[in-house]
Amino acid sequence: MAKKLKILHTVESYLPAANGMSEVVRQLSERLAAAGHEVTVATGVAAGRNGIDLHGVRVVEFDISGNAVSGFRGDVASYRQFLLEGRFDVMTNFAAQQWATDLALPLLPSIAGKKVFVPTGFSALFSKSYREYFDKMPDFMRRYDVNVFLSDCYRDISFAREHGIATTTLIPNGAAADEFLAPPFDIREKLGLPPEHFLVLHVGSHTWLKGHEEAMEIFSRAELSDATLVVVGNESAGGCGACCHRRARLLNGSAGFRKDRKRIVVTELSRPKTVAAYHAADLFLFPSNIECSPIVLFECMASRTPFLVTEVGNSAEIIGWSGGAGMLLPSEPPSFLPRHGSLSERVRQKLRIMLGEADDFQPVRAELRGSAALLSELYRDPDRRQEMAACGFQAWLKGFTWEEVARQYESLYLNLVKGKL
Repeated sequence: MAKKLKILHTVESYLPAANGMSEVVRQLSERLAAAGHEVTVATGVAAGRNGIDLHGVRVVEFDISGNAVSGFRGDVASYRQFLLEGRFDVMTNFAAQQWATDLALPLLPSIAGKKVFVPTGFSALFSKSYREYFDKMPDFMRRYDVNVFLSDCYRDISFAREHGIATTTLIPNGAAADEFLAPPFDIREKLGLPPEHFLVLHVGSHTWLKGHEEAMEIFSRAELSDATLVVVGNESAGGCGACCHRRARLLNGSAGFRKDRKRIVVTELSRPKTVAAYHAADLFLFPSNIECSPIVLFECMASRTPFLVTEVGNSAEIIGWSGGAGMLLPSEPPSFLPRHGSLSERVRQKLRIMLGEADDFQPVRAELRGSAALLSELYRDPDRRQEMAACGFQAWLKGFTWEEVARQYESLYLNLVKGKL
């Protein structure tokens, strides 16, 4: 093996947390550790972590929350000391707008080793409350040895280009071959789904931003029969889980669903069962409101599952990379008022956004009638779905496995340490 590196990855949350950013860092960290490098993840405190196999990755916890705009809460001094005294060969900060990166930014000149930044989208770039934060960001980005982007066209790399940031590279997300090439088990039987049902899948945590409501409405309006929508996602306090269960119950009891033999299942699944659901699905429906580079689309490619997605993040770019494994859902302008809460709560939130006291992330919303028509069209065209699935799988095998993505990060780190970049 080439030189053994001492690597630090910082991220707001890590295992057992199950979200896109924690999954990216897990995949990279475990594979770099398996390649012989010494990998440390600095992250937030999480209950239940002690009982998890971390596959050779050292995890250092800090009881901290917040960011540079909302303020930091917790043991900030210990984290700063850890960064300054760590003596890592490479430090990579994953995602802006959260404490694990924001606390590192002012310290960059004093932190030893090579420094890498993976912005993952700059979701608050257009929010008034983050204006000063992003005014300072170009100077911070120039202090990194490399800025890694997941897309060649999303708002974060456009921001870098507008400000003349030259130290950039593109490394996409991916999906794991060791997960998706393994023989799947029959998830339909475990979920009690009829084997003949057309299975539509949605995977996303119940954050109000993954398009759960839209997915159910699109499925409800689509001209389908003998069909099930499975909604897989982690539930948490303050999320949309309870609303999703209630909406599913109402639709499942409706005359239209009984007539067409439709069904919605809202569930939490283990990772192996989620992978099995991808393999079992006939179509993936993802009308998300905001993303950077959705991992779920790479997982669709890996499982030979054609997908429909709103034009969030670099979803259009991923469709191009995949050779046409997916299609864009039509979108409509966002509503004037925020969509969640009582009318008075929505009005108050809108006023806070207008005053710069709350964030407007400029969410995308699927146009429901056109989206339902597109779902109906693909439902009636199995040959097209099969062609889309095959294109995505071949593209994934060639360049979008986590194995290949981790190799690109390893090459980047080694070249930085050797002074070749």
